Amino acid sequence: MDLSIASGWRMPAEWARHAATWMIWPHNQGLWEAGWRVTLADVQRDYARVASAIARFEPVKMIVAPSAMASARVLCGAGIELIELAVDDSWCRDSGPTFITHPQHGLAGLSWRFNAWGGKSEHGLDRSLGRRILDHLGLEGFSTPLCNEGGAIHVDGEGTLITTESVLLNPNRNPGLSKADFEECFARLLGIRKTIWLPGDPQYVTGDMTDGHVDGVCAFARPGVLLVDATHEQGSVYADVARENRRALELASDAQGRRFELLDLFEASAAVDKDVEVFCASYTNFYLANGAVIMPAYGIDADQAAARQLAQAFPDREIVPVRIDHIAHGGGGIHCITQQQPAWPVAEDRP
Repeated sequence: MDLSIASGWRMPAEWARHAATWMIWPHNQGLWEAGWRVTLADVQRDYARVASAIARFEPVKMIVAPSAMASARVLCGAGIELIELAVDDSWCRDSGPTFITHPQHGLAGLSWRFNAWGGKSEHGLDRSLGRRILDHLGLEGFSTPLCNEGGAIHVDGEGTLITTESVLLNPNRNPGLSKADFEECFARLLGIRKTIWLPGDPQYVTGDMTDGHVDGVCAFARPGVLLVDATHEQGSVYADVARENRRALELASDAQGRRFELLDLFEASAAVDKDVEVFCASYTNFYLANGAVIMPAYGIDADQAAARQLAQAFPDREIVPVRIDHIAHGGGGIHCITQQQPAWPVAEDRP
C-alpha cells in the first residue's frame, strides 16, 4: 500500500471506541528527579494508578525499558500488558504514533518528527518510538518531516483540528514553516478541513517545557463543544494566557461552520507547588477511555468541582478521578501519558 498517495485517511476523535491505550513506564531517574521534587518510585505509583484505572475499561499496553521490567511487573500487575522496548522518557502522547484510519486500508499510524519539545530532553531512542510501536502491531505507517507531538493537537472527528502557534510555529521545532504547511499535512493525513490556531503560550510564562500544548488549554466534549482551562486567579500571569486562548476560541468556528460552546474547567490552583518551575494543574488534561473519563485529581476541593463539570459534559461516561500529584510535578497530566489506539472498524462511542 502506497500511503503517500492514498486519500481518505482521518484521525478519529478520542471518543471513538479504542482497541487499547498505550503508555510508557517511567524509568529515567535522572530526568524525573533532576529538578521536579519527586522520586521515581512515586511517579511510577502514579503511572500504575492511571494504567489500572484505564484497564477497567479497555486494554492497556505499557512500553517498558528492559532495565525497568521488574518495577513494572510489581506495580502494574497482571492486568496490564508489558511490552519491552528501549525508550528515553515516558510521555506516550508525544513520542508515540498518531493512529489514523481509512475506509479501505484500515488502521495505520503517523510518526511525527519528534525532537523532545525543541531539544529540551533526551530523545535518541524516542525519536523512533512511533515507528517501533507500529512495527510491533504489524501496522502500516508513514512519517512526515514536520515536527509535532500528539499533545499539540485535538480533533473532533468531523474535520476540525485545534493547535497552538507557540508549539508548531516555534523555531525550536519547525523553523521557516508556515501554517499552510501544517494545514496541508493535516488535511492529507488526518482528514482535517479546518485548523484552528490558538496563541498558546507565546511568552513562555508557564515554564511548560512543551511551549503550550493544546491539551492543557482545551479539550473537545463533543463536536462543537469545548472544555476550556480557566483560572480564578485573574491577576496571575497565566490568566492573560488563558484569556487570549479563550478569546481565540470565542472567535473561531469549526469545519461545520459552528461557533463553539465553551465550558469553563477551572484549574487546580490550590495544588500547585510554588517551589517548582512547572506544575500541571489543568483538568482539561483528562483522557477518554471507553465509557469513562479518566480525570486528574490532586486531593483538593477543586477535584469535586471539576468532576461535576465533566459529568455534565459527559453524562453517559463514568468519571474516574486519579491522583497524579507526582506526574504533575513533571509538567504533565493523564492525557500527556496516554495514547489511544482506535478500534477497527471505527465505532463511534458516545462522547
